[in-house]
Amino acid sequence: MDAAPVLCDPDGVKSLLQISKLKKSYGARTLFEDATASFGERQKIGVVGRNGAGKSTLFRIILGQEEADSGEVIRSRDLRLGYVEQHAPFEPGESVLDFLQRYTEREGWECGKVAGRFGLKGALLESAVDQLAGGFQMRVKLTAMLLGEPNLLLLDEPTNYLDLNTLLLLERFLEDFNGAYLVISHDREFLKRTCQHTLEVENGDVFLYPGALEEYFDFKAEQEELKLQLNRNTEARRKELQSFVERFRAKASKAAQAKSKAKQLEKLQTIEIGKQLRGVQINLPEAGGRSKVALRVENLAIGYRGESARNNGGGSKDSENTVTVATNIDFTIERGARVAVLGANGQGKSTLLKTLTDRLEPLGGTVRWTDGLQLGFYAQHVYEAGVLDPAIDIYTALERAASPNTSRQTILNMAGSFLFSGDDVEKRIGSLSGGERARVCLAGILLGGCQVLLLDEPTNHLDFDTVEALGQALQDWDGTVLFVSHDRTFVKLAATQILEASDGAVRFYPGAYDEYVYSLAQRLDDESDVAAATGSAGPARTNGGDGAGDSNQQKPNLHLQRKAWQADLKRLRKELTGLEKEMQALERERDLLTTAFAAGEDYSREKSDRLNEITAEIEAGESRWLELEGAADELESQIQAAAAG
Repeated sequence: MDAAPVLCDPDGVKSLLQISKLKKSYGARTLFEDATASFGERQKIGVVGRNGAGKSTLFRIILGQEEADSGEVIRSRDLRLGYVEQHAPFEPGESVLDFLQRYTEREGWECGKVAGRFGLKGALLESAVDQLAGGFQMRVKLTAMLLGEPNLLLLDEPTNYLDLNTLLLLERFLEDFNGAYLVISHDREFLKRTCQHTLEVENGDVFLYPGALEEYFDFKAEQEELKLQLNRNTEARRKELQSFVERFRAKASKAAQAKSKAKQLEKLQTIEIGKQLRGVQINLPEAGGRSKVALRVENLAIGYRGESARNNGGGSKDSENTVTVATNIDFTIERGARVAVLGANGQGKSTLLKTLTDRLEPLGGTVRWTDGLQLGFYAQHVYEAGVLDPAIDIYTALERAASPNTSRQTILNMAGSFLFSGDDVEKRIGSLSGGERARVCLAGILLGGCQVLLLDEPTNHLDFDTVEALGQALQDWDGTVLFVSHDRTFVKLAATQILEASDGAVRFYPGAYDEYVYSLAQRLDDESDVAAATGSAGPARTNGGDGAGDSNQQKPNLHLQRKAWQADLKRLRKELTGLEKEMQALERERDLLTTAFAAGEDYSREKSDRLNEITAEIEAGESRWLELEGAADELESQIQAAAAG
């Protein structure tokens, strides 16, 4: 389709993209019927709607990856569209930096600079992308997208598999992004913090509301209540008129009035209300049990041996075939506890859950579950592991997973809670999307009658109505739950305790979840303020040579050292900024020369030599940039370590 020269919405705001009268159906199922909307410059839009409503399909139509049955997508000539690849565009063994340079055709230092905003620094830039955890791969994809300098982003569930640190980094980036975006997410907190407009996809239509998520839901509830009240008033008036007509139309003295009332009756119309989506409710069977303790872990070491060690990054290598992720793990979990396992990607959260369920052998120590407890385990990618038979239907899969004597109605209720209602339960597993298969797996585990649930990222393929229903169900359940999740709404609903995996250790976090999130945000917001606050410990004491005061005597020196490191870091950052400006100037000169040579213009030996000089200077500059960036990262780590100490 041809790009329009200039697009404006009715309010005069410059529009980057418009969809007009889109229609899209799959057989008898209609996703869009005359869907129309306009997306303007710097609009930050959260896209919401139930699973299967058509959110991802809308994105694919906008991107040209799928065709609408009719209607059009109108793009401004100024549009620079950015999106995250759903597949993995990495070559085997390719490093992060090599991939970014190949994929974006940008200089190494530019790639490194943007990657650093997502914590991809130092050794991580040289790591093989295909060996990184899913969350780190998402960081790489986000970096690649941003290097294209888009002015409209389409982000489809960008928070899936991101740890909380990266999610907060992404939030801060989007808050500062000087462009527009549409973001699909099941994370209510993420949408509340990053979006000022709301696009709902529902009942075959799209509706763009000029307000944030909570405001939109309030508006929607008010509108629905207003329509219902108007319809109630209309029905009451209809009954009143009908009664008058039936009572008096046979009387000559009232015939004219009855005829007039009949005409009024014909004109009465109720307001059409879209199909009402029922609320999601999940009911879990009682777990029962009398013992107070569910699990004891003593001196546990977790990691990978043999082939698994070669296929999993992170941790420390104890030998050629062993990778240790965390050691000296000791904790006890009481029956009925709901424990969130939190921490950055690669710190061992999934490894811990796999070890607790015997899917990985401990590298040392013991795991002791109370006798008689039945465990249910949901893994991040369980739907890819051949757990489900593709030849059977959804109902059969859930029936097989359910505990003995589970009624048909209970199975159907659970299926409905995960958005498989009516004839949906007759769909073959092989015809389902990855997200749908994940929901079948999770529903089956909840039907299993287990007393303990271990859930690794259970919310990644759920809309936030279902996320919140699951969180509420776990909150009310009498069983024991250990789960990994970075969905803040879900964690706040479900968790009573926090296990933090960090720096080779796993231990209970002493505060509440809101305090944990706040501490991470503060660390990201202003590391230097944290360091200054930690260093202001007052004057040192001397304790007469018994050794007790040695650490206090070292504090002033440590404070001076930290100030020196901060001065060095400031100098390095200044040098980096100057180097970046020099390299940008060299790249502009190089591009002018190569463009002229390609066009056959003004070729000379002097200019050819100059092009060779520029190329060498750029290569040297890139090496120097990476060296300076590595030194700056090291200083930042030293400053943070000193602050923590």
